[in-house]
Amino acid sequence: MSTTHSENSLKNWALLVILTLIWGTSFILIKRGLEVFSPGEVGAYRMVAAATLLLPLSLPKLKNLSKTQVKNLLIAGLLGSFFPAFLFPMAQTQLSSSLTGVLNALTPLFVVLVGALFFDTKITRRNGLGLLIAFVGVIILVTYKDGGGWDSLTGINAYGLFVIAACICYSFNLHVIKTRFTKLKSIEISSISLLMILPLALIYLFAGTQFSYKLVTHPHAWEALGYLTILGMVGTAIALVLFNIMVKNASPFFASLVTYTIPIVAIMWGVLDGEVLLIGHYIGIAGVILGVWIGNRKKQSAQSI
Repeated sequence: MSTTHSENSLKNWALLVILTLIWGTSFILIKRGLEVFSPGEVGAYRMVAAATLLLPLSLPKLKNLSKTQVKNLLIAGLLGSFFPAFLFPMAQTQLSSSLTGVLNALTPLFVVLVGALFFDTKITRRNGLGLLIAFVGVIILVTYKDGGGWDSLTGINAYGLFVIAACICYSFNLHVIKTRFTKLKSIEISSISLLMILPLALIYLFAGTQFSYKLVTHPHAWEALGYLTILGMVGTAIALVLFNIMVKNASPFFASLVTYTIPIVAIMWGVLDGEVLLIGHYIGIAGVILGVWIGNRKKQSAQSI
């Protein structure tokens, strides 16, 4: 193995670990923000913090954009960042941070499903089997009662559907990026798409919520704001930059591993924070992770990093 190859391998593993810690921690940071702010305030401020940090990357590129690129970047900003930023806090008003992190792992399977339904891509038997197993896992997670046993579907925790909706948004966004962007680099897409939704987030945050009032009156507002600033700047902005670097340097198979490692960190944070996971939750978690692994696994052996 060459020195360069070894260095690249080490770099990619380091990026995987860092991204796992960052994204796996995002759910507990949302939980902390919700102790003071509403789901809408959490989502809007997250976008403001992320877009502001990436302004040095996005602003210089604006003058070179066509009208079509601006439109597509706005779509990417809404689907890939804005809507999910609101959906996850809404889910976590009734779901634990650990279970939300597990449900987020469904994104790769929804990429396959959305592609088959709307973008003329094929769905294989392996994809279908993975979707079925993961779906069973989701049903277990959203119907299992804290006291033990399962509710009927009429007793389903519908807040899990907010996470599903966020996964679907991510899935559409990935296909939009793949089909509509050929000239822009991935980091440009990430930073400029965030800039596109910055005005919307600012208007909503300061004109449509009590965000400013809470900053002045709530005793723990600035502590919560610190958590949300980390969430936006590190969990969204910096993580996007690091992920783009990893995608460029590593194989797609290796980059997809972060899907399986994020729930581990999310569960660890949840347990440390006093969240209780019972046997039924672990069965559901196993179903989701197994289904995602089967549905996202390649026939060929994994490429070297």
